[in-house]
Order: sequence, then C-alpha cells, then structure tokens
Amino acid sequence: MAEDGTVNSQNPALNGASGPQAGLISQYVKDLSVENPNAPDSYQWPGQLSFDVQFRAESRQLSEEVHEMLCTYTIAAKAELGTAYLVELTYGALVGLRGMDEEQTRRFLFADTPRMVFPNIRLILGNVIRDAGYPPLVLEPIDFAGLYEQQSQDPNFGAPMPPAEGNA
Repeated sequence: MAEDGTVNSQNPALNGASGPQAGLISQYVKDLSVENPNAPDSYQWPGQLSFDVQFRAESRQLSEEVHEMLCTYTIAAKAELGTAYLVELTYGALVGLRGMDEEQTRRFLFADTPRMVFPNIRLILGNVIRDAGYPPLVLEPIDFAGLYEQQSQDPNFGAPMPPAEGNA
C-alpha cells in the first residue's frame, strides 16, 4: 500500500506481493460422461467388479499470468459379463501464476494443482457412480508430486494443449 492507504497496481512489491505467486482462480467441470450400458442387468451380476482408473493432466496458457489446467479421470468398471460402467471426468482449474520460472510453473501446474483439486474430483466421481446405481467409488489419494517427478523425464511432458474445440 502507498502511504495514503491506496493500492499501487503498477508495482506489486508495494502491495506486499513480492516473489513468486500462484493460486487457483476457479474450478469447474469441463466435461462429464457416464455410460451405464448394461443397467439394470449389471446390478445383479455375480462377483466383484474390476476397475481401471486412468489419469491425465494437461495445461494451456490463456494469458501471461493465467493457465487452464485440465485433469481427466477415466474409470472403467468391468465384470465377467461385460462393462458395468464407464465414467470420464475432465475437471478444469484456472490457475494464476506470477513471477515463477518455467520449472516452478510446471511443478505448480502438474503437481500442486492436481493435488488441490483432487478432493472435488473424488467427490464428483463418487456421486456420479452412486447416481448410476453402484456403490460410490472412493479414489485413493494420489502422489501427484511423485507422478510429476516420473513424468517430467519425458521430453513431451507438459507440451501445450491445442486450442479447445467444442463439440456440444
């Protein structure tokens, strides 16, 4: 703040905002698909369901200080008699970043942001699966920092997404 109590938008350091800054601006469901192809028969199938859970993270820069981070979860539940359900959720977050180098930016986008939005994703997926007629699936916590370390060795990791195309 300036001496007169006003905020100086031209110099962030005067606002107490020096150094790197990062945070979530908003979160939203970008796309949600639920397939329940064998209902109601699948509710009576014998045996346990097996689950295949896939996770993908993508990012694209929207402006100098704002990125869109997308976390996509695909869950397939199968039994001997076929597919019980298939759920795909793409969950978006607008992320504000300022004063960060490339490595800090990538780490925040691909390790910290997925960790912060995970509780909402887990809740949405559990509710959608329950609403499809099955017991809610509770996803175990994911070590996003560990995944980041493994994936960051790939030269294509973190490549920008192509521009969004709607197919609504």
